[in-house]
Amino acid sequence: MEKRVAVFGAYGQLGVELCAELTRRGYRVGAFGRAKLDITNGELVEKAIAELDPFAVFNAAAYNMVDVAEREPIAAYETNALAVRNLALACRQNDARLVHFSTDYVFDGRLGRAYTEQDKVHPLGAYAVSKLAGELYAQAYLDRAIIVRTSGVFGVGALKTARGNFPETMLRLAREGKPIRVVADHTASPTFAPALASRSVDLFEKSLLDARVSGVFHLGGEQAISWFEYAQLLFEKAGIVVKVQATNDREYRTAAQRPKFSALENARSREFGIAPMPALSEAVESYLAGRK
Repeated sequence: MEKRVAVFGAYGQLGVELCAELTRRGYRVGAFGRAKLDITNGELVEKAIAELDPFAVFNAAAYNMVDVAEREPIAAYETNALAVRNLALACRQNDARLVHFSTDYVFDGRLGRAYTEQDKVHPLGAYAVSKLAGELYAQAYLDRAIIVRTSGVFGVGALKTARGNFPETMLRLAREGKPIRVVADHTASPTFAPALASRSVDLFEKSLLDARVSGVFHLGGEQAISWFEYAQLLFEKAGIVVKVQATNDREYRTAAQRPKFSALENARSREFGIAPMPALSEAVESYLAGRK
């Protein structure tokens, strides 16, 4: 029997890794990008899923312009929330499983430690609210949806996207010889896209055998690190000698408020035997090798 799956957001830095990982495991992948299908259109989503008839749908599509979302809250909500509702309804109609990707930004960052799946959510802005709403829609319409929260995703797929990622921004600034100032008072758990993809598929496959594998899971990088320290690590591994200055969010104000400590603790995934994420230093080395 042919194993068909659909991947939405297939050409982003996570989506390309999901497609590659699923293909390696023998799945036939239906890849959907923004140009091919607007997931905010419920009729088109229902038609696409009905025609492909997948037994699983992976949704890596997202509106992730955090600051712009403060000016465009409706646009963020349409993609991150209502579009997830469209996918959930189509999955329910076609008996497909849904694996949906969310964010550490559903937390306010005031806990002072890495967040587990049991910790209380408290989004701080329009983007974060829209992502939490997407989680709720997935769980409202489906009994066994898998929601994967992650943090600071980086992968070589970003080289083909307009917005890039944090490593690419840092490397570009170094090439241009521009001053590099990075916040030292915000901490996350940067996540390597290939590792995130493989462990997400692991979770999905375990869910086929164990009904307990559903609901919210954290799959963030294993190391809680400030963005300033992350930048230093990146340049060290790249062999680039450049001065990085520490700054803070009082000096570097943004339209959207961000959680100060949003690292994730992968408690539930460990409970079900999912392999730990690679060390950040190893992940950065792999990233730098892959981008060449």
